[in-house]
Amino acid sequence: MSKVSTAEHYVSQSLDLLDDASEGVVKVVGDIPPNLKITNNKKYLFVSKDQRAFTHGIHKYPAKFFPELPRWFIHRYSKKKDLVLDPFMGSGTTNLEAMLAGRNSVGIDVDPFSRLLAQVKTTPLNIKKLTNAATRVNTGLDNYKGSNHKLRAPDFPYRDKWFREHVISELAYIKKCIERLEHSQKVKNFMLVCFSSIVRRVSQADDNCTRTVIRKKFNKEIKPGYSLHLFRLRLEKAVAGMESFSNASNGNSVEIPSNASATEMPIYDDDIFDLAVASPPYVNAVDYPRTHQLEMYWLGLASGSLVGLKREKVGTEAVLASDYRDFHKTGIPSADKVIKKIFEADNRRAYIASKYVLDMSANLSEVYRVLKSGG
Repeated sequence: MSKVSTAEHYVSQSLDLLDDASEGVVKVVGDIPPNLKITNNKKYLFVSKDQRAFTHGIHKYPAKFFPELPRWFIHRYSKKKDLVLDPFMGSGTTNLEAMLAGRNSVGIDVDPFSRLLAQVKTTPLNIKKLTNAATRVNTGLDNYKGSNHKLRAPDFPYRDKWFREHVISELAYIKKCIERLEHSQKVKNFMLVCFSSIVRRVSQADDNCTRTVIRKKFNKEIKPGYSLHLFRLRLEKAVAGMESFSNASNGNSVEIPSNASATEMPIYDDDIFDLAVASPPYVNAVDYPRTHQLEMYWLGLASGSLVGLKREKVGTEAVLASDYRDFHKTGIPSADKVIKKIFEADNRRAYIASKYVLDMSANLSEVYRVLKSGG
């Protein structure tokens, strides 16, 4: 059985709790009460008010937790100083909320972009030093003369298709201003994530699609100077969010290892975590490497094909033909019965499903292993 924290550990709440008898819907606006009674077959509507609070809104990330949900689990099923695990960390929402709640945490993800973003979101910074760095970068941007800095830009597949020439020059200049800062790498990483947050917007890709695609009907036109302007705006908002977070961070730690995955956590002993909170991927998961490919190329986290990284993901659809020629059993009779029917219609989809079941089984076994008894 899980242990339930008392309400005294919970942050002060401002909520609107409604039970619409005609619809059978419980609506909660803002923080979710830790003692909210959950009833089977009842519908719950949670309306988030904090998706941009603190550092949550520093960078777009598809299919992520709204902060109130992991916050609710953390306060309901753990206590201060407990150790929280998110084996599918993504953008680090769980870890940020654990930190704000006075818990230590570990976030695991195979994606290097995810690790960088989560690390920045959960690393408190000295605001005086950060503001100084922001001022220096903005001063550097004031000196941009529109000359061609394209030669300083990273080279990656179809770069000149994704970005107009003047945008490439402006992005390369912004990155140069960040890299020449005489500040800590933590401050530079913060700036680089702010930089990354504008890359998709100033590209030719559709801003509202989780896949990175160009839609000719939109005919995006990014005017000269817009990249510099947008970066300034994003940086200003991000610094304000970091100031709020740094003032509320409670001094708790977040560990983000690069040598663990959702299915293998050998660096952690048995029975050490008090709580695991995660939003696991679907069987046809969001293709995060494809979604963030432009950002990864500009940040130097990738330079060519992303297929290798895609194959490491749970819920991946990047599979080889040799993998799905034959039917693969999972060893779970109820799953195998369904997957066998899929195989008869589409052997590729059947393999994707069986791999997902095996990966999630491995994940659940690992999470069970590292959780304390009663966690």
